[in-house]
Amino acid sequence: MSEPSPKDAKRPGRVARIAGIDVYIHWTFGLLVAWILFRHLDRGDDLVTAIDGVVFVLAIFACVVLHELGHALTARRFGIRTRDITLYPIGGVARLERMPERSLEEFLVAIAGPAVNLVIAGGLIGVLAAGQRVAGLLEFDLIGGDFLVKLAQVNVVLAVFNLVPAFPMDGGRVLRALLALRFDHARATKIAATAGRVMAVGFGIVGYFFNPMLILIAVFVFVGAHQEAQAAHAKSLLLGIPVAQAMITEFHALDVDDPLDAAVQALLASDQKDFPVIAGANVAGMLSRDHLLRALARGPAGDVSVGSAMSTKCEPVHPHEMLDDVFARMQQAECQALPVLQANRLVGLVTLENIAEWMMVANTRTQAAAPLR
Repeated sequence: MSEPSPKDAKRPGRVARIAGIDVYIHWTFGLLVAWILFRHLDRGDDLVTAIDGVVFVLAIFACVVLHELGHALTARRFGIRTRDITLYPIGGVARLERMPERSLEEFLVAIAGPAVNLVIAGGLIGVLAAGQRVAGLLEFDLIGGDFLVKLAQVNVVLAVFNLVPAFPMDGGRVLRALLALRFDHARATKIAATAGRVMAVGFGIVGYFFNPMLILIAVFVFVGAHQEAQAAHAKSLLLGIPVAQAMITEFHALDVDDPLDAAVQALLASDQKDFPVIAGANVAGMLSRDHLLRALARGPAGDVSVGSAMSTKCEPVHPHEMLDDVFARMQQAECQALPVLQANRLVGLVTLENIAEWMMVANTRTQAAAPLR
């Protein structure tokens, strides 16, 4: 599994590194803080009250970070690394390098986030009980009231909301994990995604009459369910298919000592965007169009070799390896193409673009072969 890419490492907005995981805040998060300040001051509240409102929101998002760490650290127990955690005004996202393959693992990873919120709520309720302040838990007022009471209530809401059985919420993954005990992964995903779409329509209808915010949630759920169904369908198309069926066999290779000008000419002379780099009889790395352009941006290409601009993280694969596994590895390593070796001889390239084209063909053939109803 790959480390976060250099592109990710240079992203602005990193605020912390927890348990080896970078935590980022999206720039739109600042708009949320500004809006909260404005709302308080517009209501006539003094500056201290307005700042208290901002601190409360920051405390909520600290709980969101802990929620996402629950997912990330549980996934780590199953050998799945997390690229980063990013906070948005509507919540947080932990980018796992891949989703768990086994139903029990997916269940535990999905349930870990809401479980963290329930533990936080339980701890806060314990503190409130010790101070005989639990009576406030029966009231729900996010503007005024006891800070700890509000935080406990919000954590309960976060846990319950995330357990709604609809993608992309945790509850959708919990539902799929349970369905996968009886059905295959693709079928379980299809059922869970359908449930999510139905729930999204319900949110939209209720939101139209009572709360416009539910319409936004409905769109979020509907899109998430559709994307999850599409990803599962793509995976099902690749199952049991060897790399040899989708690899490119007509391609141009570069030598590690070639000047970058040779790479430029090769790029302009064909539609090929990724080039295997050869050192003697061995594959030394891959030179992508992005690598080439970055090297050109640093200065004249005449004295720069292909070897100094290539990447070595995109490891070769064998023609008999299964395409679904290779596809997942390419996404994890953020490789657009991998060299294909047989008996240590370069026989082809497998690219994300070609895999996508193969899936389109396979999907069309499947639909054409399906009986009419």
